Amino acid sequence: MSTYYFLPTRNVFGMGAVNEAGDLMKSLGGSKTLIVTDKFLAQCGMAGRVADILSKAGIQAEIFPGAEPNPTDLNVAAGVTAYREHGCDSILSLGGGSSHDCAKGIGMVAASGGSIHDYEGVDRSTKPLMPLMAVNTTAGTASEITRFCIITDTRRKVKMAIVDWRVTPQIAINDPELMKGMPPALTAATGMDALTHAIEAYVSTDANPLTDAAAIMAIQMISHYLPKAVANGNYMKARDKMAYAQYLAGIAFNNASLGYVHAMAHQLGGVYNLPHGVCNAVLLPYVMKFNLIGNMNRFKQIAHALGVEGAGVSSDRDAEAGIQAVKCMSQRLGIPKSLKELGVKPEDFIMMAENAQKDVCSVTNPRTATTEQIVEIYRQAYEGE
Repeated sequence: MSTYYFLPTRNVFGMGAVNEAGDLMKSLGGSKTLIVTDKFLAQCGMAGRVADILSKAGIQAEIFPGAEPNPTDLNVAAGVTAYREHGCDSILSLGGGSSHDCAKGIGMVAASGGSIHDYEGVDRSTKPLMPLMAVNTTAGTASEITRFCIITDTRRKVKMAIVDWRVTPQIAINDPELMKGMPPALTAATGMDALTHAIEAYVSTDANPLTDAAAIMAIQMISHYLPKAVANGNYMKARDKMAYAQYLAGIAFNNASLGYVHAMAHQLGGVYNLPHGVCNAVLLPYVMKFNLIGNMNRFKQIAHALGVEGAGVSSDRDAEAGIQAVKCMSQRLGIPKSLKELGVKPEDFIMMAENAQKDVCSVTNPRTATTEQIVEIYRQAYEGE
């Protein structure tokens, strides 16, 4: 059986890398670009700064500030309208996962027609996208380099998982200067999202030597630098290392996929519009505990990567210590301890568990769960046990 490995064509890192966006977009053939971003980045002037960079390279730009947190099918439809009305021929996404996913959705529909709902699932598109560049401002989702696109269906209140190689941006820019303004809570949430990507990819049934190397390095870097980035957002070494760490985690899950943490977190985002990184962080230790018997040795290696002291006594003890280390990190970073604190309602557990079973991320989880077992994981995370 063949193994495919997916990556963007070009990736640019470093302080001031965003200043190359104009020449890079020109190299893709773009002449009029839709900048897909959120209201904050539009109002604070960052989107305007990027538009100026494009302008200096001779590229016209229109700003679409309609990417909401947990972007919806309505956001995508509005973006497609803006793309067509302004006569754009290229897209630049600016922000975190919400902006990137919204831009991917806009690109798919603008290129292939229909509605975003037509592309739920794996490789449903039929035509190449227009030039697509992603400029990242957070260190977490890695959506700037992946073939994943998560869009909320507002009618069903379900996050649609779209996995399609065509939506991978051709160029990704990670400039740590753009990440300085992230507040501590957002830094923590996005960082824990990246940690979840790395851990789920490492224990995925589709893991391979390439994804293993990226995932383990990401876990090591996140455990070391995320607390520093949360403590001092202007500490540029931590920002730079987190940009690389989340990228490595993205490489891992883009090719090995994920597991029940994401399958379950998608339901929390769809029903309650909760922050994705926070949901992952709350669920992660409980799903890890459930998954232990699926690959005990891998969880032992995760504990080692997290820097658990005294690791090496036994696989069982090391794996359990790794779970505790994840819980402790979340608490130190100020992540809520339970789903109860997030306003989740137990009466929704069965419905969310059933939908989680249908989520494409569940396919590569190392242990198969029944709906009842997923409900129990939700319950444990709700109580913060």
